[in-house]
Amino acid sequence: MDAFLNLLIFAITALAMLPFFRKNGTWSLQNAATAFRFFTVLSNLFCAFAALLMFLMPSKGWVWTLKYVAVAAVSVTMLTVLAFLGPTLGYKKQLTGSGLFMHLVTPLLAIGSFCLLEKRPLAFPAAMLGMLPVLLYGVLYVYKVVYAPAGERWEDFYGFNRDGKWPLSFALMLLGTFGVCMALMLLQNR
Repeated sequence: MDAFLNLLIFAITALAMLPFFRKNGTWSLQNAATAFRFFTVLSNLFCAFAALLMFLMPSKGWVWTLKYVAVAAVSVTMLTVLAFLGPTLGYKKQLTGSGLFMHLVTPLLAIGSFCLLEKRPLAFPAAMLGMLPVLLYGVLYVYKVVYAPAGERWEDFYGFNRDGKWPLSFALMLLGTFGVCMALMLLQNR
């Protein structure tokens, strides 16, 4: 069952990403490059890669650790959509089309497969590895939204710098990610 779920995560993500490579009925690498600015896309791609590795090499400890970090990342994606982006940008926009899979279905499949079928002890120091994707992306996001030269800046598409409050947003994202990591650790160690 676990092998099937990991393969399903990979397949769903691959299919959900196809529209990013199309614009106005033609294939567009530029359109895809724009999509890869989003943590949702990056975390789901990372999770799909980890799920494929877990399908191919389920007994490797480093693969299991990689899958844990990816599950933490897509869990943050899902919870951010449910608690912040849904209320501010609208749930319909967040949970239709590929967004339904990347914001909800794939994260739930990843959490379920990891916490129910891939149980292994997870120590606190290893659990902290789950912070890395959000920490790294957060630094990139702050740079690209706040500090990058004007012609290279991203729009604040997540709204984390409203009224210049990116330090608060960054701290809250890290705190929330810490909570996700602790919850996953508790589920693994039950």
